[in-house]
Amino acid sequence: MTGFGKAVLQLDNKKINIEIKSLNSKNLDLNVRMSQQYREKELLLRTQISKALTRGKVDFGLYVENTMEQAKSEINTPIVKAYLNQLANISPTKSSSELLNIAMRLPDVLKTEREEVDENEFKQIQEVLTQALEHLNEYRLNEGKVLEEDFRLRIASITSILEKVIKIDPERIAGVRERLQKGIADLKEKVDDNRFEQELVYYIEKFDITEEKVRLKNHLDYFVENLNSNQSNGKKLGFIAQEIGREINTIGSKSNFAPMQQLVVQMKDELEKIKEQLLNVL
Repeated sequence: MTGFGKAVLQLDNKKINIEIKSLNSKNLDLNVRMSQQYREKELLLRTQISKALTRGKVDFGLYVENTMEQAKSEINTPIVKAYLNQLANISPTKSSSELLNIAMRLPDVLKTEREEVDENEFKQIQEVLTQALEHLNEYRLNEGKVLEEDFRLRIASITSILEKVIKIDPERIAGVRERLQKGIADLKEKVDDNRFEQELVYYIEKFDITEEKVRLKNHLDYFVENLNSNQSNGKKLGFIAQEIGREINTIGSKSNFAPMQQLVVQMKDELEKIKEQLLNVL
């Protein structure tokens, strides 16, 4: 489910920005980007995020902006001298100041003594992460309300189309009977009426969709029932949608009646739109 959350922790000598965003995914796929200083705490942060977010492709970033001069950074003199020697060989015409200016922009010219993460500071980071997660979930909740309304409209649409299927079903059966009778008449064969009725019943039973209509209606009602639940049940709604699709497909394969098949196509179209959005539901 898509969402975005951000929170900021302002300390005496630094500002820590926490950003977290999520995209659609069946499971939780967490990608972490953070300063090397906090890597030892990554597992704890991952655990905190996974408890708050059950699904989604999640990107988490912890960015540090130093607001005071860092006294523990110093020039790595051997590295700088090595750079200067190599640059002098490459560009002997450049002045020493020019070479130094280039060398100071190259990697590893500054060495910083690694600091242990202060536990009090880390607790504050966890609190700020909680705020960012709350913002993200609020974003998700607002999106979820829009999705809920869309699901209700589409389930109502499928229900309405199913009612049309039920309404024209007797016409379909009458058409089957008429086609069989016409076929017999075209053969100009005299048949036993009782035998014909028995065969007709057997044939019609193969195309009977009574059970499918009942099951489809039950699945639609069950979908709405779970939609009203306060539990996280996106995967369950996905399973119900699969069952809805199975009944619609069976009705389509049995219909053998163009007007009904057109209605089946309409139901499939609505169901596909539901399935596309179900990845957004936790």
